Amino acid sequence: MMDLDRIRADTPATARRAYLHNAGAALMPRTVVDTLKNHIDLEAEIGGYAAFRQEIGRCEAVYGSVARLINAKPEEIALVENATVAWQMAFYSLEFAPGDRILTAEAEYAANYVAFLQMAKRTGAVIDVVPSDPTGELDVAALERMIDHKVKLIAITWVPTNGGLANPAAVVGRIAKAHGIPYLLDACQAVGQMVVDVEALNVDMLSATGRKFLRGPRGTGFLYARKGFLDRMEPPVIDHYAAPWVARDRYELRPDARRFENWENNYAARLGLGAAVDYALEIGMEQIAARCLALSGRLRAGLAATGGVTLLDLGRTPSAIVSFNVDGIEAREVVRQALAAGIVIGASEPESTRIDSENRNLADTVRASPHYYNSEAEVDRLIDLCSGMRGKLHAAVPPTVI
Repeated sequence: MMDLDRIRADTPATARRAYLHNAGAALMPRTVVDTLKNHIDLEAEIGGYAAFRQEIGRCEAVYGSVARLINAKPEEIALVENATVAWQMAFYSLEFAPGDRILTAEAEYAANYVAFLQMAKRTGAVIDVVPSDPTGELDVAALERMIDHKVKLIAITWVPTNGGLANPAAVVGRIAKAHGIPYLLDACQAVGQMVVDVEALNVDMLSATGRKFLRGPRGTGFLYARKGFLDRMEPPVIDHYAAPWVARDRYELRPDARRFENWENNYAARLGLGAAVDYALEIGMEQIAARCLALSGRLRAGLAATGGVTLLDLGRTPSAIVSFNVDGIEAREVVRQALAAGIVIGASEPESTRIDSENRNLADTVRASPHYYNSEAEVDRLIDLCSGMRGKLHAAVPPTVI
């Protein structure tokens, strides 16, 4: 059973604020903060090179921790600066020719979609958006119908930045595998709140961050690249770590996923990422996932029962990201009032998921994302706050004179 008192004690800020912005950047547990500080202190004492040599075993262990988190092999893991770098290293390692098709989803994240546009501009590749089904999820039947010999990549975001959606990533993986099409999954907002198994997902490439639900430091992320797929991937940039200079006129790419890394790294942050992963593994991802769903479900139900709040979530099994608007109050104002009340939430701009936002005529939306260290009382505080906002708004509007 999850020891919530211990977990909250490990996260001192929970005593001072209701932090419900974990899809942005979660609160790091004390062990992550201590790991970061201790390595920085060591570097200050003996220098960065010596500190790395002293801690090389712990640095290497991070690969194993990440691999266990997603059911991969350590040699399939690259540690990089963030999820965007991870995704870009995978995407730009693939080759496209005029007419090659990239299939993606309506709720694809802006950073990924602009990369599709650049690749289309450079190579003549074509971007085709798979429509959503009536629930808002990627329509897997439509995906099947859209596949032909020109499809060279299926790339989707598992849990988009807004809308609460959790796309059917595993079903998409089965389709991609059946047709022999490379599959790139953006798991930036899934890792840390959901059980992630790359074998069950049938992904060839998966990108993730440390700062969100995983509760790691900013400036950390990782890429999974399936061992049997690596030989098809030429990194867009290399250095002598990714590709040793074996002769004056020749380099050899590393045989593992570290071909996507470079020589210089922030080892304090890497160790912090490893500590965050180990912390999640100690609690258990099944328990974490269950509590995330329970808290977000409580928040949705409470907001739905509050008059004047419009829920904007999609999908059959929404994630722990709850998107909504309070009628008559701009999203940024809701966030501001929440902060004044000691509740931290965020807002999502339509530009982040332009296709979905335009299809649904969305403006800025409020985004709350409870995590396992949150309490039910904190969730209820946000529900009560939104209800109170509506009450104040009605009180400020004079009655209509007939």
